Amino acid sequence: MRLVSLTCSNTEIVWALGCFDWLVGVDDHSDFPPQVARLARVGPDLQVDLDKVEALRPDLVLASLSVPGMERVVEGLQKRCLPHLVLDPQTLQDVYADIERVARRLGLAQQGTHVVRAMQQQIAQARGSLPHWVRPPRVMVEWWPKPMIAAGRDSWVTQMLAALGAQNAFAHLPMRSKPLTPAEVEEACPDAIVVSWCGAKKLRPEVVLRRELNVPALRQRQVFALEEAYLGRPGPRLAEGVKRLAELLRNVPVWQHGGRS
Repeated sequence: MRLVSLTCSNTEIVWALGCFDWLVGVDDHSDFPPQVARLARVGPDLQVDLDKVEALRPDLVLASLSVPGMERVVEGLQKRCLPHLVLDPQTLQDVYADIERVARRLGLAQQGTHVVRAMQQQIAQARGSLPHWVRPPRVMVEWWPKPMIAAGRDSWVTQMLAALGAQNAFAHLPMRSKPLTPAEVEEACPDAIVVSWCGAKKLRPEVVLRRELNVPALRQRQVFALEEAYLGRPGPRLAEGVKRLAELLRNVPVWQHGGRS
């Protein structure tokens, strides 16, 4: 089967399912696994060159709506009658379902189940490594610094944090993400801020630490960096992202005591 992937997360789903060799083309942003470097590129996610996609004669194009604006790409696939599958997850459960959906479409249903179970096991192990918090730490996952954009309720980040006994500081906002005012950040009162800027070549927690905001995360200097690859891509590496979140949050001082039983 000849596959073309239009997002990093879809490329990584194919890799996790053990059929990376079926890929004949990927978007410009796909950077994992390393052997992706030898594949044909079809352009960045919002500016996919559909002529290049069509020239690769794909049996299936794995598209996505996880990036705002990709609707135009999907419409282009439809107009050209190119066989495609569109993923648009919001929750962690949606990510699991999409992995199994892709697996079924590729005739690899059993492998899809295996990948999801492995993710769930890794997440459970990460939870077990954390101390007990008297109350859940409120965590702000920041997608961009100016303006400050953070993950809202309708993001898989919410479930990733909940799996660790933590809380998305902006779970009260009924959206995937939102530009925030300083007042909104202070009202949310995050205990920790995780810098995971989308598309940034370098993450700079010191930029956040210089903000004049009255929040526990800044007073106690609980600001961390975690690559967008582990938080912003709705695919199999989110499980590794939960593990890395656990390592960052282990010492957040929210009235900790003891260990988990």
